[in-house]
Amino acid sequence: MPLLTAKNATLVVIDFQAKLMPAIHDGEKVLLNAGRLAEAARLLGVPAVLTEQYPRGLGATVPALAEVGPAVTKMSFDACGEPAFLEAVAGDRELVVCGCEAHVCVGQTVLTLLEHRRRVVVVADAIGSRVPQSREIALARMASHGAEIVTTEMVLFEWLRSAEHPQFRPVSKLIR
Repeated sequence: MPLLTAKNATLVVIDFQAKLMPAIHDGEKVLLNAGRLAEAARLLGVPAVLTEQYPRGLGATVPALAEVGPAVTKMSFDACGEPAFLEAVAGDRELVVCGCEAHVCVGQTVLTLLEHRRRVVVVADAIGSRVPQSREIALARMASHGAEIVTTEMVLFEWLRSAEHPQFRPVSKLIR
């Protein structure tokens, strides 16, 4: 099924950490869109998985996303290298991914999830890197291996499917 569904999705929030975000190109915009995804997931009952790369060095998740849930702490750039992450995303749910950095932790995680034959949807306007070119090349690489590339608005409206959805007003307000 090409369209995303809230009932079969898991939001994967990768490494939005306090010491990393100031270095991310357009970091405020990336964080804003990740926050929109997280709030829509909360409103629509979409489970979320949060990761933190070496929090002792990069700090905890930024406050705007800390309520997504308990973080899976990792040292491996690829979140799939952490058994707790694999447990959190086990099953066949489609994985909607946002995070930093696109060309390191996001990219490696997405490529491994694709190797595991998972449906992976990367939210282009909710991932970032320090250098724009690294982000663009990472998006192209992930797409060439089978990741679907979407925007925040695409996810929200596909999760809703209709203006008659009971959560239409609060979710649509997220993008105004």
